[in-house]
Amino acid sequence: MLEVAIMNEGQDGISWRRWRRLARAAEDLGFSGLYRSDYFTNPTGPYFDALELWASLTWLADNTSRIEFGPLVPPVSFRHPVITAWTAAAIDDLSGGRLRPTAAVRIIDPVRS
Repeated sequence: MLEVAIMNEGQDGISWRRWRRLARAAEDLGFSGLYRSDYFTNPTGPYFDALELWASLTWLADNTSRIEFGPLVPPVSFRHPVITAWTAAAIDDLSGGRLRPTAAVRIIDPVRS
């Protein structure tokens, strides 16, 4: 069976109102998961509403019952890995095991950017 999930760029205008609507739609319409990026702003603007990653995932853990969720390749340079692991474990516990964590290292090459 094919499973389809939604990925959202959290720095591109996602407010709490929109996040709640997106989560409820993902759950009600049968999507398998809801994932998002871990960026605070777009590097060159323009700047839109944004939600902090782990706060938004905590909301999903407590307010959805079926969908899997998590960050899509959050840069490990943004947060201390021990705090990230501790936060992820708490959110996973709150959700009943639905958090799907990932990690990545990204080197920004100013010549190619």
